[in-house]
Amino acid sequence: MSFLSNLSLKKIIAAVVFLAFGLYFATVVPTIAIAWVSGILLLTIYLFAFEIFDVDVAAITIMVMLGLTSILAPLMGLDQGLVSTDALFNGFASNAVMSIIAVMIIGAGLDKTGIMTKVAAFILKVGGSTESRIIPIISSTVGVISSFMQNVGAAALFLPVVSRISARTGLPLSRLLMPMGFCAILGGTITMVGSSPLILLNDLILTSNKVLPADQQMETWTLFSVTPVGLALVGTGILYFVIAGRFVLPASKGEDGDVVDEHEYLDTTYGIDYNLYEITVTPDSRLVGKNMDEVEADHPFRVVAVRSNKDGFRVGALGVDRDVVIEEGDVLAAVIGTDVFEFVRTAARAKIRSTLRTFSERMAPTKAGIAEIVIPPGSNLIGKSARDIWMRKTTGLSLLAINRGGETIAREGGGVRDVPFMSGDALVVHTTWADLAHLQRNPNFLIMTTEFPHEEERPNKVGPALLFFLIALSMILFTDLRLSVALMTGAMGMVLSRVLSIDEAYRAVSWKTVFLLASLIPLGLAVETSGTAAYIAERTLNLLGGMPTWGIQAAVAVLATFFTLVMSNVGATVLLVPLAVNIAIGAGADPALFALTVAIATSNSFLIPTHQVNALIMGPGGYRVPDFMKAGGIMTVLFLVVSLTVLNLIF
Repeated sequence: MSFLSNLSLKKIIAAVVFLAFGLYFATVVPTIAIAWVSGILLLTIYLFAFEIFDVDVAAITIMVMLGLTSILAPLMGLDQGLVSTDALFNGFASNAVMSIIAVMIIGAGLDKTGIMTKVAAFILKVGGSTESRIIPIISSTVGVISSFMQNVGAAALFLPVVSRISARTGLPLSRLLMPMGFCAILGGTITMVGSSPLILLNDLILTSNKVLPADQQMETWTLFSVTPVGLALVGTGILYFVIAGRFVLPASKGEDGDVVDEHEYLDTTYGIDYNLYEITVTPDSRLVGKNMDEVEADHPFRVVAVRSNKDGFRVGALGVDRDVVIEEGDVLAAVIGTDVFEFVRTAARAKIRSTLRTFSERMAPTKAGIAEIVIPPGSNLIGKSARDIWMRKTTGLSLLAINRGGETIAREGGGVRDVPFMSGDALVVHTTWADLAHLQRNPNFLIMTTEFPHEEERPNKVGPALLFFLIALSMILFTDLRLSVALMTGAMGMVLSRVLSIDEAYRAVSWKTVFLLASLIPLGLAVETSGTAAYIAERTLNLLGGMPTWGIQAAVAVLATFFTLVMSNVGATVLLVPLAVNIAIGAGADPALFALTVAIATSNSFLIPTHQVNALIMGPGGYRVPDFMKAGGIMTVLFLVVSLTVLNLIF
């Protein structure tokens, strides 16, 4: 039997089990409304857990079903629909949904200005080459960033940085990506805008307040209410991987343990292996007083950028050319083959280091790298050499090697710039991504490297971006404005100041997340208003018996952890917050604290790769489900212990 047949059989068996449980549940609940809502809840869990449809499609389907109960009520034995059609689409205008949209736009604006790239460059500069130093720096930085932007966005931002660090240090990518990904998830608990469940929480509290008596009304949480819990969780995650990482992290280098990185690919395809180094020209260096052409004729390396005391930075097209004279104190960014590195160091008599400092930002993986270009038939460059066309100066391409007919016929230091191009030649070049993007419209080149940052950064917009980010943050902290209004002020400031165009703002929004969240809000309303939450809470209290309050709270946290593993954290929050509120009231505990426990515990998603961040890093890291179960199992327990302890100590 095929895998698909097995999978279908599992879904059918699960559907029968869910249906049987639903029919049984319908016979024991006190009202027909609770029976129908419970059935829809079970259907939602089934659709999410077994991925019958995409989660957003499943959520929209459930919302439509709730709306149809208005006309099917007589056939269902109801006096009215489970959710009024007037309130069915209110989720799309909710405070939570508008806040999430605004957070995504603000995050995209900060990224567009290059602020995030500078943070990444700093990590490359100070991270060193040891696992025990790199993990805390990367993980803490990602954790803080993800407290103000979507955690999957923070993880995606640092994925290429971590890959480059892995390539330079020789540390397996799998030993760096999981700590980064886990701390991106943990960082979402530092502020009330760090994750969708926490953004949603205050709206759910206000919804619950509508059916609670005056003496049981809950206060909403402020932006930094959860900060002590989040910082404790991020710190725990970092310590966990620093102390136990050698035992729980796999040592594979990539997907299926056999992903070829950039260096391996170049070595396999062209028989060359390059690294980027910084060369500081010392007073006694043999490079002093020579122009670039003379230096590169004597030394087998290619200069891709210069920082001189006289001219400042010279990078990319119109930056570096063969007439530039090298002086004492200049710093060069040079691509050097590993097989000639020792010769270069001896011959140049200059200070050479593999860790970029001067060029950490301008030569970061998000700004520049090695690319492949083919000379197509009909190109005007056929018969001309790189020297003839001043390639580095006019195009920003620093030629490293030429492959013709499957054989590398020339490389740096071997007259590669003097070889006339022929149709079909494959060129290995170092370039800035901005220069490469401009060449995509040049018919003389066929760009083979497509996976590079195409969008141009706007460093001139750093001021406006930071200004509107701080305005939004100040409005959250010091005014009584709703969160959505404060955040949308910052988002629209990004657009009006041209940090982002309106089209870029639209593209920054994950509309799948928006529809998922907005479509599940009516289900939460039905669970609350039908009495389903109160009924399940009562039954849960009876089951827990005379357990102390902390034991009941722990049970709620474990339940939320389970739900977030089999469905979206947004869905788990919508379903469980009303339940937790009613359980807390029945147990004489603080309902707002129990609601917060649910919203935090739905970030406890490490055991299997169902969270978006875990799914993002699974392929590049070469992880398998057992890898997550091994490292994530302990993290799950630590999350529960630390979060419950800090929650009860603080609140």
